Amino acid sequence: MDRLEYFKELLEKGPNNPMVHYSLALEYYKVKDYKKTIEHLEEYLRLKEDEGAAYRILAKCHEELGDYQRAIQVLHEGIEKSLKYNHPSMAEEFKAWIEQLKALQSF
Repeated sequence: MDRLEYFKELLEKGPNNPMVHYSLALEYYKVKDYKKTIEHLEEYLRLKEDEGAAYRILAKCHEELGDYQRAIQVLHEGIEKSLKYNHPSMAEEFKAWIEQLKALQSF
C-alpha cells in the first residue's frame, strides 16, 4: 500500500485527526494535486492551529494554480501565526514572497 492510500485509510478511521489531513496534504502535494492539497490543508488548519509551515505549502498551491491573490492572503495569515510562535525568519520569508506575487500580478 502506498502512502497516499495509507493516509486515506487512516482518514476513514479518524476524519477529525488534523495530522492525518496534514499528512494527506503532503502526499497530494508530492504528486502535484494542488486542489486536494488545499482541501486537506484547509481542514487541518480548521482543526489545529499551525505555527506557519502549513501556510507555506498552502500558498504555494494557490500560486501554482495561478490564484496569486489567495496565495497572498494565505501568506498574511502565515505571517501572523509565525510571529505568534516566534518564527520571525519565516515571517520575513513570507513578506518577501508576497512582494514577488504582487509583482507577478502586475503582468
